[in-house]
Amino acid sequence: MLIQQDMWQDYRKGKGIKFNMKEFLTIKENVQEEITEKKSRFIANLFYIKDNEEAEEIIKKTKKKYFDARHNCIAYRVIKDDKIYEKSSDDGEPSGTAGAPMLNILQKNNLINVLIIVTRYFGGILLGTGGLVRAYSNSALKAIESSIKIKMCYGQELKVGLEYGEFENFKHYCKNNDITIIYSEYKENIVCKIEIDEETKTKLMQDFAIKNINLNYIKELSKKYITKSI
Repeated sequence: MLIQQDMWQDYRKGKGIKFNMKEFLTIKENVQEEITEKKSRFIANLFYIKDNEEAEEIIKKTKKKYFDARHNCIAYRVIKDDKIYEKSSDDGEPSGTAGAPMLNILQKNNLINVLIIVTRYFGGILLGTGGLVRAYSNSALKAIESSIKIKMCYGQELKVGLEYGEFENFKHYCKNNDITIIYSEYKENIVCKIEIDEETKTKLMQDFAIKNINLNYIKELSKKYITKSI
């Protein structure tokens, strides 16, 4: 689903588009790829972004870096408060030939918190609308294919307390259940902060209740999107 004008107005007002987003993909690190079409260079830069403010700052820096390029076309998607904010721009290319196709690719690949900027150095040969769509789409796809994907899902931070003698068992339990131990404090007893998805949290609470795992307590902290294995 491409973003429509009324949705873009909501975006500008900070409303975003409401989705029931339990999990999505993002990228681990920034990627750059390049293709050439009829002497025009298309340089695709794929960025991980935290929010739209960071995206806009990167766009400004990229346009400054490639100041001598003909076009710097963009598309990005970010999530905040369970809403997805989307933006695309053709940056002077014929309408619908650059930004919208790249945004559509991000949507189809379920990529969020990602910015794609494709810079074009004109080679003197016109590509036509179909050629432009293919060139910008292929540039974006090449960068996406080269990136390392990370799955993010809705979960929660928890704090757990346990005895020293139970720590190795707990680490083994976390490894088997894809629970991330963010940090551990070594006091009179061990205190761990962990990240856990909702389904695994239910299992943890059940195991805690029936003493399948020996913990002194479990305290719920903030809800957030957490990293999961792919």
